[in-house]
Amino acid sequence: MNSALHKMNPSAKFIVVTVCMLTMAFFFNPWTPLLMWIGVIVAQLLFSRIDWKVWILFMIPFFIMAFGYFWTTLVFAEDKSGPVVLSIGSINITEVQMNHALSLSFRVLAFSGLSLLFALTTNPVSFILSLMQQMKLSPKISYSILVGYQFLPVLKDEFVQIQQAHRLRGAVREKNAIRRLLHMRKILLPMLAGAVRKAERAAFAMEARGFTGDKRKDFYKVVRIGKVDGYMVSLFMLLLVLSCTSVLYMN
Repeated sequence: MNSALHKMNPSAKFIVVTVCMLTMAFFFNPWTPLLMWIGVIVAQLLFSRIDWKVWILFMIPFFIMAFGYFWTTLVFAEDKSGPVVLSIGSINITEVQMNHALSLSFRVLAFSGLSLLFALTTNPVSFILSLMQQMKLSPKISYSILVGYQFLPVLKDEFVQIQQAHRLRGAVREKNAIRRLLHMRKILLPMLAGAVRKAERAAFAMEARGFTGDKRKDFYKVVRIGKVDGYMVSLFMLLLVLSCTSVLYMN
């Protein structure tokens, strides 16, 4: 069960994550997103094999964003009613301000935690196949997304190669940020031309292999819904209910 999240059907995972996010959007207390975020971390600890160093690295920008929401809400909040719970210099922070600040910051962490859970435990190819098989998404859209995703590593390598080619030809690294930005067009234009050629070759290759964009009934790789999906969906729904009802016990 330590890899249940990886084995979970991507469409079922996508739906349950989306439902959790949409439901939390209607709760403005700090406890619901906090408990959801803690529950997501525990679920990843128990049912996934993610690299926690990568997880922390991805979470750093969201921690900074959460702190930014927290501080700006405390300082610039319009509603300053309620008893004062904290004083920082000449700034008096009321209970309402503190609750709003914590609610926004924990909501950022909860949403980012759910997003990373989906991104780090889902195979993109399986996700696209699941969208076609379970969600009945058009193959034209599905394969277009999949081909675009497969091009990302190639574009990254091309960017590095063009940069190195410019340096071999004597191009000097600009210290001025504006000049460096203007110099980027000399790299991006060849990349754009190469991307168009690759897209044309991919289109011709798919057409030569009989791809018409019509919906198919048979697939080489079948993505199924099994017992693991039922268990994990039930777990997330239980976590969502506990998070949403926590406000009744915290007040």
